[in-house]
Amino acid sequence: MLWATAGAATLGFLIALEIVARRYGGVPGPITLQARELIFPPKPGPLYGGLALMMVVLTWRQRFVAAAAAIGIDAVFVLARWAAHVKVPADHFFGNGALWAMLGCAVFAITRRTGEERALLLKGVGLGLLLVTGRKTGDAWLLITSKTRPTVLDPYVALADHALGNPSWAAGRALEAVGPAGTHLLAWVYAQLAVAAIVVALYQLRDVASERRFPRHHLVRTFLVIGLLGPAVYMIFPVVGPVFAYGPGASGTGGVQWAVANLWPHTPPLIAVPHAVPYDGITPRNCMPSLHTAWATAIFIHTRKGPRVLRYAGTFWLIATLSATLGFGYHYGVDLVAGVVFALTVEAALRTLDRGWDRSGVRLVGHGTAVFAALLVAYAFLPMRMATHPWLFGPLVLLAMASVIHRYVRTTRAWDPKAVPLLRPEPRPEPV
Repeated sequence: MLWATAGAATLGFLIALEIVARRYGGVPGPITLQARELIFPPKPGPLYGGLALMMVVLTWRQRFVAAAAAIGIDAVFVLARWAAHVKVPADHFFGNGALWAMLGCAVFAITRRTGEERALLLKGVGLGLLLVTGRKTGDAWLLITSKTRPTVLDPYVALADHALGNPSWAAGRALEAVGPAGTHLLAWVYAQLAVAAIVVALYQLRDVASERRFPRHHLVRTFLVIGLLGPAVYMIFPVVGPVFAYGPGASGTGGVQWAVANLWPHTPPLIAVPHAVPYDGITPRNCMPSLHTAWATAIFIHTRKGPRVLRYAGTFWLIATLSATLGFGYHYGVDLVAGVVFALTVEAALRTLDRGWDRSGVRLVGHGTAVFAALLVAYAFLPMRMATHPWLFGPLVLLAMASVIHRYVRTTRAWDPKAVPLLRPEPRPEPV
């Protein structure tokens, strides 16, 4: 019943997003875009990642069959397009086969499986399709933010960032000094965040095929909820980022003609009364909170109980993602603080949901929600005070984030099952 309710709610959300995307953006929504990829060249994304997640419910023989079918179907599509002289954008060659394989497994579950086996296979297919559709949903959300929010609040956030010492400006200059090697590494880490999440999720779900059930909590849940709720905050607090609002822009969007001033990363903005500024209808308003930071934080959390290599990888990915978001000018420092609090609150809410909303969980979620709301209110209504009193507000912002981290660690440690020591049998005298 829970999975059926979640599926119906997800379908309703996607339909609503389809309607909004067509109405405000004049473009197809996530359902249409995903359906097109059954035939047309797919956009680069986690199609094979979704297939890999679906395979956690299959036996090894079934995994080889599904992978072979996906690769074979992709080969047919590539040859057909080559024979028909179809022009295909770069990196859009493969992926159709993975989508067909997942849908084929869904049909197989409905027609050839019953009971718990059918439910488990459909859960696996749903998990893979959710990951794939999540990319399309995110693209639709970003388009909606750019079309429905003509002005941005970057001057407010830039002022608030003075309390932290303008870390994006400092990181941008540091990245310039490092040179192209560091830039390429951080760009790769920033772009491959979904791949890192899939690796961690596959480790967490490695026993699903043998145990015939999913664990109560895993990274994919947190990832999807962060991606679902984050854009709602974008609509409330539209921000484009330092490189767009105070720099030359990136990837052909934004630029000096829309910037408040061309200052990033060498000259921090002056302290002056902030006001909302107009911006183009293309650049997403996707800074507050930093969802890249939130997702990297979730990866870090979910690698803590893994093997040493996974723990080191989770730590590296978090540090590199934070460095990239600041160094490339995509986020302000206060965005990252909000992203960490946001991720911990979502993670706490999901774990508390599994536990039945006990008192400790409710307090943890309430604490995280209150701190997150307080940060947004401070950024919107107290930026001048934050900029003129950095030695007061900077530590307060960091202490607020630290309080959520401390409470999360303390509460979740109490939730973890305690290992019961084995009692050694008492020595018995041997019979003479």
